[in-house]
Amino acid sequence: MPASFSPVVQDVALEALFVPFETGDLTMPADGRVLFLRARDGFRLREMAKKGWACEQGFKPFAEALQRSGLTVAPPGGDDRYPLVLVLPPRQREEARALFAQAVRRALPGGVVLAAVPNAEGARSAEGDLASLAGPLQQLSKHKCRVFWTQPLGAQVDAGLLDAWQAFDTPRANDAGYLSRPGLFAWDRVDTASALLAAHLPGDLAGSVADLGAGYGYLSTQVIARCPGVSAIDLYEAEARALEPARLNVERAQRESGREVAFAVHWHDVTQGLPRRYDVVVSNPPFHQGRADLPELGRAFIATAADALQPHGRLWLVANRHLPYEATLAARFNEVRTVVTQDGFKVIEARGVRA
Repeated sequence: MPASFSPVVQDVALEALFVPFETGDLTMPADGRVLFLRARDGFRLREMAKKGWACEQGFKPFAEALQRSGLTVAPPGGDDRYPLVLVLPPRQREEARALFAQAVRRALPGGVVLAAVPNAEGARSAEGDLASLAGPLQQLSKHKCRVFWTQPLGAQVDAGLLDAWQAFDTPRANDAGYLSRPGLFAWDRVDTASALLAAHLPGDLAGSVADLGAGYGYLSTQVIARCPGVSAIDLYEAEARALEPARLNVERAQRESGREVAFAVHWHDVTQGLPRRYDVVVSNPPFHQGRADLPELGRAFIATAADALQPHGRLWLVANRHLPYEATLAARFNEVRTVVTQDGFKVIEARGVRA
C-alpha cells in the first residue's frame, strides 16, 4: 500500500488574513474575483471563498488539500489580474519580495494587496518591504500576526523595485554553481547531509533510480556523475518552484557525463506513493514542517521507497543522526547498515525489501 502523510498546519496567519473584512476595514470586490497566492486550506478560507476565487499553491500537499475542499486551484505563475490579491508570504526574504512583486503585478489598477505574517516570522520586515514596493499601507494586529494591505494601487508603485524583486525568483547559480531559487531547501549552497550521501554513493548503482524529495536536483546530478551504470532517473519533488532548476541542473549533469541518462522531473507528494518500481532509491527526506520536527514525514518517505523498490533494490538515505528511522527500516528491509556517521548525520543503505 502507498505511504500516506497528511501535513498539519496551525495556521494563525490564515485566520488573521481575513480580520480586515470582519472589522469593516476592507470589503470584498463587487465582482467577487480574488486571487490568493500561496493559499492554504482552512476553515476561514472555506467560509470566505466564493465563485471567482483562484488559489495558487506550489507545494503539492497544500495544493491537494485545497482541491479536496472544493477550491479552485490554478497553476502558479499565471497572468490574470484581480481587484484583490491575498498573500501568505514565506519566511525567506528574497522569496517573499518576489511574491510581493508578483502580487502587485497581478492586482488590477486600483486593486489591493493584502498579506498576513506571524510576528515571530519577520512580520515587521515583510510589512516594510511591501510598503517600499507599493507605498503607504494600513495594518492591524491579530492572532500574534501583523495584517497589512495597500492603498488602491496606482502611480505610487515603485516600478524599478517591482522589476528587481520579480527577478529574485529567476533560477540562478548558488555558491556551489547549481541553479536554484531563494526559499528552496538549502537553496544557496549544497546541503551538508546531501553532500555526505553523495560522497558515499557506490559506483555500482545501476538501472533506474528515484530521487525522493529531489529539491533543485543535487543528488540526481551526483548519481549521474558517480554511477555510470544508471540509465534513468525520476526526480520527485513536492515544491513546484524546484522543478525548473532541477531540470536544468540534471540536463547539465547529463551533458557533462557524456552519456544518455533518461530523466523526468515530477511535481509529486512522495508520501502518496510512486507510480512505478525502481532499482535504486536515493533520498535526503524532509523531517520538519515549519519549525517542528516531524520524523513521521521521513518514515513515510522510507515506506514509499520500500513500496517502490524492486526485490533486489537498494535504498540510500541520509538523515539527521537523532531521527528514529531504524525501526521503520528494519520492518521494511532485511539488511540495514549505517555506512557512516559524520557532522551530525547518518548515511544508511537498506536492501532486501520485505514482502
